[in-house]
Amino acid sequence: MRTAHTVVQVRAAEAALMATVPDGTLMDRAATGLATACVDFLGGAYGVDVLIVAGSGANGGDALYAGARLARRGARVAAILLNPAKAHAGGLAALRSAGGHVVPEDEREDAVARADLVLDGIVGIGGKPGLRPEAVRVMELVQRYDVPVVAVDVPSGIDVDTGETPEPHVRAAVTVTFGTHKVGLLVDPGASAAGVVHLVDIGLGPYLPDPVVESLQASDVAALLPVPDRTSHKYTRGVLGVVAGSDQYTGAAVLAVSGALGGPLGMVRYVGPDEPARLVRARWPEVVAGEGRVQAWVVGSGLGEAPERAEDVARALAGDVPVLVDADGLRHVLGRCEGEVLLTPHEGELARMLEVERTDVTARRLHYAREAADRWNATVLLKGATTVVAPPSGPVRVNSVGTPWVATAGSGDVLSGICGALLAGGLSPLDAGSMGCFLHETAGVLASRGGPIVAEDIAAALPDAYRFVREAGDAESA
Repeated sequence: MRTAHTVVQVRAAEAALMATVPDGTLMDRAATGLATACVDFLGGAYGVDVLIVAGSGANGGDALYAGARLARRGARVAAILLNPAKAHAGGLAALRSAGGHVVPEDEREDAVARADLVLDGIVGIGGKPGLRPEAVRVMELVQRYDVPVVAVDVPSGIDVDTGETPEPHVRAAVTVTFGTHKVGLLVDPGASAAGVVHLVDIGLGPYLPDPVVESLQASDVAALLPVPDRTSHKYTRGVLGVVAGSDQYTGAAVLAVSGALGGPLGMVRYVGPDEPARLVRARWPEVVAGEGRVQAWVVGSGLGEAPERAEDVARALAGDVPVLVDADGLRHVLGRCEGEVLLTPHEGELARMLEVERTDVTARRLHYAREAADRWNATVLLKGATTVVAPPSGPVRVNSVGTPWVATAGSGDVLSGICGALLAGGLSPLDAGSMGCFLHETAGVLASRGGPIVAEDIAAALPDAYRFVREAGDAESA
């Protein structure tokens, strides 16, 4: 499992570790890991041009020390110092000793144009969102010449604890982070700015407290997946009730049921209008139509805006089993929830629920997911490129597995079905939501293979995703 910590947590862990090791040990470990990651990215060091953009403080020092290591391996290394008077003295001396040099101000554009790689050492986890004007000018040159960027610890300018990017910031191809992941590297929009994240172990592990954000990996999902044994039957595997679809949105019922049948449960009961019910039974004859005992409910996909459908949502929420509420059903979640409830809005739906602008939710995904979880006393799954699953208390989970091709009509209906199947299989709303996302996105990758797909393709690939995750989990654990 990937875990992320706040700046305060990281600072405290660093202080505790530094009290046990010689001065400079942490920076040496960070610089070594950073230089190695740069060599891996470039495919070698000899003869390449590396440009460091260094601010003051330790982040710039990490970049300069890494630059010295690259220079000793044959790279041509230059540094733009954004604040020469406050540049890290030890790092600058090491760079010069290894043959690196400082770029005069009037030669900065030429240096950028020659560079094969730019190291972003402008500001680290102690910085505020945004960049100073001089840094903005340099990074605009980097963007103009399309030079790949490796960020040091975090992309400069993002909000490290939230992933928000309200001000100008660096966009990196790779971010090399130290000790633990930072929240802003896992949550959009900061996660998109970070590119591929590479973690360097500098020894913080024993000093870190519980994380505030988690990201499941295949081995985590595999360990929690419900798997039947030889004594299992359809009722012990779980029965899911699906209340979805309307005369206007008949397909939503079919897709939600398709997603559910791709999960680990033993039976699906469909409850809804005659026409969606006919289509569901024609597509899936094993589905039972009508009320009956279930272990969880999925309600909401394609209900439409008819006021009487509010009763469907209220009836499910008033029961004694876990409930997932999606799409149109979210209009009818009016007060704090009781019991185990998973709400699965996209950004527009969450904006409507919270009475804010959609652009605000897009910009502050972690903030609004947490706010909604607290307001409705429910686990909130906020869909997106990095889906956020926020419980009423405890660590938030994010999912970054996937492909943009899953952004297709009906994909969310399939997601509601697989998450509901996991609820019926006995998982908590947090586990069902985060694992359902992982399986759904994995199915999208397997179905897509780099090309366009429709929602039914995702549903059809869910059994393969289940098998893939179990096999990948076994490989990770070996």
